[in-house]
Formats: sequence, C-alpha cells, structure tokens
Amino acid sequence: MKDWKQDYNEKITTKEEALLHVNSGNRVVFGHAAGEPIILVDELVNQNNRLQDVEIVHMVPLRECKYCLPGMENHFRHNSLFSGAGTRRGISEGRSDYTPVFFSEIPRLFRDEILPVDVTLIQLSPPNEDGYLSFGISVDYTMQAAQSAKIVIAEVNKQMPRTWGSQIHVSEIDYIVETDRLLLEITPPEISSVEESIGRNIASLIPDKANLQLGIGAIPDAALSFLHEKQDLGIHTEMFSDGVVDLYNQGVVTNKYNNLNPGKFTATFLMGTRRLYDFVDDNPNVDMHPVDYTNNVMVAGRVNNLISINSAIQVDLFGQVCSDTIGYQQFSGVGGQVDFVRASSLSPGGKSIIAFPSTSKNGTISRIVPLLNEGACVTTSRNDVHYIITEYGIADLRGKTIRQRAKALISIAHPDFQDYLNQNYKKNI
Repeated sequence: MKDWKQDYNEKITTKEEALLHVNSGNRVVFGHAAGEPIILVDELVNQNNRLQDVEIVHMVPLRECKYCLPGMENHFRHNSLFSGAGTRRGISEGRSDYTPVFFSEIPRLFRDEILPVDVTLIQLSPPNEDGYLSFGISVDYTMQAAQSAKIVIAEVNKQMPRTWGSQIHVSEIDYIVETDRLLLEITPPEISSVEESIGRNIASLIPDKANLQLGIGAIPDAALSFLHEKQDLGIHTEMFSDGVVDLYNQGVVTNKYNNLNPGKFTATFLMGTRRLYDFVDDNPNVDMHPVDYTNNVMVAGRVNNLISINSAIQVDLFGQVCSDTIGYQQFSGVGGQVDFVRASSLSPGGKSIIAFPSTSKNGTISRIVPLLNEGACVTTSRNDVHYIITEYGIADLRGKTIRQRAKALISIAHPDFQDYLNQNYKKNI
C-alpha cells in the first residue's frame, strides 16, 4: 500500500495545471464563505477563455465574484444557493441563477446526484500524521461535495485551522495546490442603539443552560453583549463568530448542558477574524460537522432549550416572514433559518426568535407591513413563527389567532407606522 506522504507529494501541482482539469460543461462546486479556495477560484476565472458553459455552485460569497460579471456569461453560469453582495447583480440581470433550498438539504443535492458534481474546489488544513486533512472553517456542504465529485482539487493552506469533527484523507483528493495565505475575515460590526435594544429584548428570552443558534451581524452580536450574567450557555448552530469566544473566555458559554454533544461547540462553518480562527485551531472543544447534521431538524430538535435567533426583511400582520427577497429581487437565501425555527420548536424548552429593526431606509419604511410586498417570498411560514422582536418589544405569536397576531405585531412596530397598520388591520383582518 502506497505511503500517504508519497501519495500527497505526487498529487502536488501548480494552480495552473490543477485547473486544467476543469472542462467546458462541467458543474464546479466551490468551498463556502471564508473557506473559499480563492487561489483556485481566481485561476479558474483566469482560464475563462478556454471554457464554455461551466456551472459554478456555491452559497455565501465574501468577495467580488468575477465569474458573475458582464462578459463572463458564455464562460460561466453561476448557480447561487444563497445570494450575496457579489452575486445579486448577476442574478437580477439574468447572467446567474438562484436555486431555493434549505441549507440542511444541500448535501443531498450532491449525494443523490440531483446536482451531480464534476469538480469541487476546496480549501483544507495540512494533513496530520495519519494523512487526514481538516475541512477547517467550512465543512457545511463542502465535505459532501468532495465525497460526490468526480475530481477533487484542494488548496492546502498552512493557515487553515485544523478543526475537529470532519476530515478527508489524502487518498480522496486528486490534485493539491499548497499555499500559505491569510484567510478571509469578517470584522465585527458596530452596534447601533436600535440593535442594542433588540439585543436586550432577545437576551430576556434566553435562560441559563440554553443552547444557542445564532448567525453573524450586529443583532446576534448585540444579543451576545447582554448575556454576560447568564450561566452555562451552549452553542449548537450552523455558524458562530468572535462574540462567542468572549463569552467562553468569561465562563458564560460552557456547553455543559448541550445534551447532544456535552462540552462541545457544535457548528458547520465559521466566519470571523483571525482571533476566532486561532481559537478553533486544534481545539477539541469545537466540533465541526456537515450541515445535514448540525441543521437537521431531527438532530438539532433533540438539543434541550435550543434558542434560534434569525433575522427578517419583512413580517406581515399574518405573521409571514420574508428574509431572503426584496420584492422580486433575490437578496440572500433561506439558509438555515427554517431548519432552526423548526428544530427549536421540537426542542424541549426551545424558542424561535426572528429579530430585526422596525424600519429601514432611515426610518422611512416599516418592516412590519399589512401584507408582504408583491414578489416577496415567504421564508418562514406563519405556521412556524414563534417570537418576533424589534427594538419596541416582543410579540409571541404562537397559539395566537390572526387578529391577536396582528395586534401583537402592531404593538412592536415603529410608532410612526402604527396608525397606518391599525387602519389596514381594521379593513382587511
């Protein structure tokens, strides 16, 4: 049997040679978010003149997506599973596509060959003494893409942290490009007074010993800032960022009552600063799993006191939540929102929270509306919704009639829009 070190060395190549194995008509899946193998992606774009009709599939982009720019449409067709700043324009102008899918079900698209994978471009940590490489900060769908692809091209980055939980052996990789570069980072956002008020309202619903699902951004960070007096919190989430590290160092997050994985942070991808990446590097208390484990309703729903915290663009008086479109424009994606809304509903002691500022565009538009805008898609249905939070309070919609829901939502809308909402309520509900 070939020694893995010999196998590894034989697979090392240049980025130029590695990307020659992508052919016209291929479907290529990129590693996700901060785990994007940018050296490989940029080289694929550099080789655009020899390629036609290459389908590129991935979720959140953190940088410019040159394959979506005008002039690239004959070479690349982007299929977005979660729209972002680099891909929205391409989708709205018809050069790219968007595929609606729950985050938890993306691995199944690859595994069941609903979207057969020709090539996957991934970023990994260097191998350990047994020849296993870690998926680092992006396990999510990336692991299944590697398992399903006909060709696996890996950027092995010395600065990718080795995380526990999910790995790939050298023998499962076809081509290796070694690098030593900084990872993509997300700077913690500044928190406004509105977001502070929302965070305080969220924190009031979180008891000691709760297990949290939270994302990235000002509202989750604001909520974390009000949890310093809590005890024995745990993390079972699709992702976490730097704010959780502070709570861990202060002894607030212990994961002691994470009954599914006691003592462990459970996540599927990470976005943050180098401080976060250093924290998770070879940390046995951080378990990284594929998204069809972390976000699986039947898995996460077994976690006691699971509190899910998500956001929205609009909520109407029926309790319908729109989180991924602005009218007809695809703004983001469903991601893991519905996965965790439903998991927290199954969880003993669980709570689902949708939190957002009451207005947008400098207070000129209410985000609580009589009915979702024309073209807007329902992300979380009125049957699933539980708590809605703004800076003006908390509306508990579970078990409420349509009229009770409307009144509760109007009470937490911005005061400037309450008369307007009341008029529509009396007219239409």
